[in-house]
Amino acid sequence: MSQLRISQLDSLRRFSLVVADSGDIDAIARWKPQDATTNPSLLLTSAEDPRWRPLVDEAIKRAGGEVGAGMDWLFVLFGREILKHVAGRVSTEVDARLSFDTEGSLEKARRIVSLYGKLGIARERVLIKLASTWEGIRAAERLEREGIRCNMTLLFSFAQALACADAGVTLISPFVGRIYDWHKQARKVEDIPIAEDPGVQSVTRIFNYYKKHGYATQIMGASFRKTGQILALAGCDLLTIAPDLLQKLASSQEPVERKLSAEEAKKLAIPRIDLDEKAFRWMHNEDAMASDKLADGIRRFDADARKLEKLITSLSAASEATAK
Repeated sequence: MSQLRISQLDSLRRFSLVVADSGDIDAIARWKPQDATTNPSLLLTSAEDPRWRPLVDEAIKRAGGEVGAGMDWLFVLFGREILKHVAGRVSTEVDARLSFDTEGSLEKARRIVSLYGKLGIARERVLIKLASTWEGIRAAERLEREGIRCNMTLLFSFAQALACADAGVTLISPFVGRIYDWHKQARKVEDIPIAEDPGVQSVTRIFNYYKKHGYATQIMGASFRKTGQILALAGCDLLTIAPDLLQKLASSQEPVERKLSAEEAKKLAIPRIDLDEKAFRWMHNEDAMASDKLADGIRRFDADARKLEKLITSLSAASEATAK
């Protein structure tokens, strides 16, 4: 009798928790991941889709025409819909303009959690996404003490990973694909083999360090460009994957092997590193890729958030005109 073969996606789930990296509620409903992550870029795409216009209209109505409040409600309402299709948590992002504002980030995070509460959604089902700046990490440290769990995004350097772990955050999201993109452009090549992929190497290094030193912070590999990068990180705590790559994994029955192991990491000789603010800033600054991609990521998320604001403003004005 031939042995029943399962898809790469199901095989991967034996080693890592699979998360959907999407604002597309239909895609999330189809793939039924444990968790889901969103960001302004993903939600902009969804908000412009006529299928989700009722959510945009509801956000405008709940906000009473105030654009900033409309943005908050839009993020939370999409989160509510996503949570109908996942058993775990949804990640909701703090405004990128607050990336260097600890107090502003705290205020926005608390408001987001409060709005979820008004919809009857417990804070345990929400992860607040913050940029992995020094200020964002400090905000996350305080939020965690308040029982608000955080997902640190736009993470590119080892310094960022060290500071997040020391702050006791729940989750980090190192961006494999964007690291790969930067090095591919810098080297002027069409591709980088998986064995040499700097994004894969970055997550592997962070994973081994965390497990060696017993940090509770979870690692969620993110921003993948190809399935090979995902499979090279089988065993990572979580992997957040876009729908097109989920489809490719589901369509293949090639074997999947564990690549990362906490037990093996504990055997490695990895010294512990202590960072204060000065050491963090210098160490991060020394990584040209990380410095470039953090700044670029903040600008890109902000640009898409501003497009969302314009969409809400125009639709709110149209709604008021119709009401008159």
